[in-house]
Amino acid sequence: MKESLKNYFNKYINLSDEEIEIIYQNTDVTKLNKKEFLLKEGKICESKYFLIEGLVRFFEIDNNGNENINQFGIENWWITDLDSFINETPSRQSVQALEKTIVLQISKSNLEKLYISIPKLERAFRIITENMLIAIQRKDEVYMKKTSKDRYYNLVEKIPDFTQRVPQYMIASYLNITPEYLSEIRKKSN
Repeated sequence: MKESLKNYFNKYINLSDEEIEIIYQNTDVTKLNKKEFLLKEGKICESKYFLIEGLVRFFEIDNNGNENINQFGIENWWITDLDSFINETPSRQSVQALEKTIVLQISKSNLEKLYISIPKLERAFRIITENMLIAIQRKDEVYMKKTSKDRYYNLVEKIPDFTQRVPQYMIASYLNITPEYLSEIRKKSN
């Protein structure tokens, strides 16, 4: 786990083994089984989560009782409900494991302490947050400019094994299309 963390952070900043050890000591390991929740709607997101292994989905339930998937998280990604985490407000989303998942979590108070003891860590999280915002912006552009079919192909291209790990109806929800239409797209691509 430490090696995964080190490899991830070293894409942005150089951390010594001692600094990685300090970071690791300020995290908790959480293991989730398939369908277990990391965060439930209405609860405050008190940590940032680094996925060591597994897959999660961010979703909300609309007024009609439908699940709307907004995001997925896979290995070596940081995930959090940023609004809930920063503003300490109840989350409007839930985060659920789609397979056995292992995450390292850093609480807000531990993260603030780490920023003081390892100042360059704050820079790393700024870059990570900027990259996350760019990804959201690109996703929005893709949704506005591309057809449903092109959005599906874009997803398959960016994360090739993803469609094998996620049920078709969840991919359809994420792409904002019906499962039947997604099935047609997949048939035509084979």
